[in-house]
Amino acid sequence: MKIICIGRNYHEHALELGNEPPKEPMFFLKPDSSVLHQRHAFYIPDWSKEVHYEVEVVVKIKKLGKAIQLKFASRYYDEIGLGIDFTARDVQKKLKEAGHPWEKAKSFDGAAVVSDKFYSLEDLGKNVQDLNFDLSINGVVVQSGNTSDMLFQVDELITYISKFMTLKTGDLIFTGTPAGVGMVNAGDHITGKLEGFQMLNVNVK
Repeated sequence: MKIICIGRNYHEHALELGNEPPKEPMFFLKPDSSVLHQRHAFYIPDWSKEVHYEVEVVVKIKKLGKAIQLKFASRYYDEIGLGIDFTARDVQKKLKEAGHPWEKAKSFDGAAVVSDKFYSLEDLGKNVQDLNFDLSINGVVVQSGNTSDMLFQVDELITYISKFMTLKTGDLIFTGTPAGVGMVNAGDHITGKLEGFQMLNVNVK
């Protein structure tokens, strides 16, 4: 299982970090060791002083695929979850300035929270490009978005990614985060919802 994360897929989020919205999808990988199971707390790493939350709709791939045509992309998923892409923003900034890859800031242990529950689109009764989701810290909503605002839609992402690497059953695509990212602090309680269903419940230490 691999975790494929899409960067800057929401216009306002790209701008809030001082980046130009991309002309084509940009992605990076997280290892399976970065997955934080929800029964565990998220521990802020001692080598970063600025870890940010980024809530994202997560698409689970259901069958093997390579060089997938756009018209067939919807056949490769039917389950949707929610995740948090934790990012050591201070470390990422230094890496970007040096022209280095981001993995140190994105792929550390615990950096990928994945909901225990995934819902089928049929259960949600919605199109994948019309899903509401949000993230709250200590009961206050800090991020909210709708997948209709993606720069590159889910089917486009699947087609694009599968040009470069084979998608396998169980692979997860983190589809990008809306505006509103910010810093987490020890003692925070994070919750996330997808179409009103609570999907995430994380304590920060």
